[in-house]
Amino acid sequence: MASNSTNPNASEQERPRSLWRRFRNYWSMTKSLQTLLLLITGLAGYSSTKCPVMNIPSFLAVAGSLFLSISGSTVLNMWCDRDIDAKMDRTCWRPLPAGDVEPREALYLGLVLTVLGVGWALSIDLLYGLIVLAGLFFDVVIYTIWLKRRTPWSIVWGGLAGGMPVLAGRALGIGHVDIVGILLMLAVLFWIPTHILTFNMRYFEDYKRARVPTFPSNYGYTMTRRTVALSSLLAVLAIGFSAIGIGMALGGMRLLLALSVGLIALAVISLLRPSDRLNFGLFKYASLYMLCSMLLLVIEGF
Repeated sequence: MASNSTNPNASEQERPRSLWRRFRNYWSMTKSLQTLLLLITGLAGYSSTKCPVMNIPSFLAVAGSLFLSISGSTVLNMWCDRDIDAKMDRTCWRPLPAGDVEPREALYLGLVLTVLGVGWALSIDLLYGLIVLAGLFFDVVIYTIWLKRRTPWSIVWGGLAGGMPVLAGRALGIGHVDIVGILLMLAVLFWIPTHILTFNMRYFEDYKRARVPTFPSNYGYTMTRRTVALSSLLAVLAIGFSAIGIGMALGGMRLLLALSVGLIALAVISLLRPSDRLNFGLFKYASLYMLCSMLLLVIEGF
């Protein structure tokens, strides 16, 4: 019987499978859920302006440029952190530490995506593109390369990077940076500690093994929970004032209030009666809160 190496039909059958595996590995490196959430914040910022020239082509251009930029920065982060990921049970299965993707291949992918994304953003509007570029710089250079392995306060710069898409979208719609755009950026910045610090507590041993400084390792669990509660409150206030600033309808304000009460309640209960289960529940709800809040802003713009 002929082996697969000499069977052209077998080679033809294997090629689509190989391409599909490569696509899945590439897609995994973009952290699609995280990218989608940040993409929606950018669309929310754009929609919040109720821009008179907003239409499907412009909406899709914003979505496309942000998707490429955010995905590219995420892949570059994975390339930079591949040694850390290899030491953590939570991340050792990722394509780079698992050996499914070569480092050079990942680097090229990240660079191509970011160049395409930022280039597209700059072609849409100079200010919009510069803010997108600033987000990339804060995320990859300041947060990941410079500070992540040195101080737990690196999350501040990670939060600023996370706030750039919504600020960029808002600036594109009105042509300048305004107080509402800054508030929306701050909402994401203050949401980041709730998102990241709850994760740091859940995977404390992983981060310790990889020697990544975190709030729980440097300041203890009690201080970390206090920080989470405070950041949750500040995120809620920033989102609330943003909604008032854009004149959100009463129905949307009521939904936003209900979501905000839930986030604050979980953060306070987690502080008073800490548990691993509640901590992880807060992590998941914080992401749901940001997603729903931003979707409300998107809906408000139409």
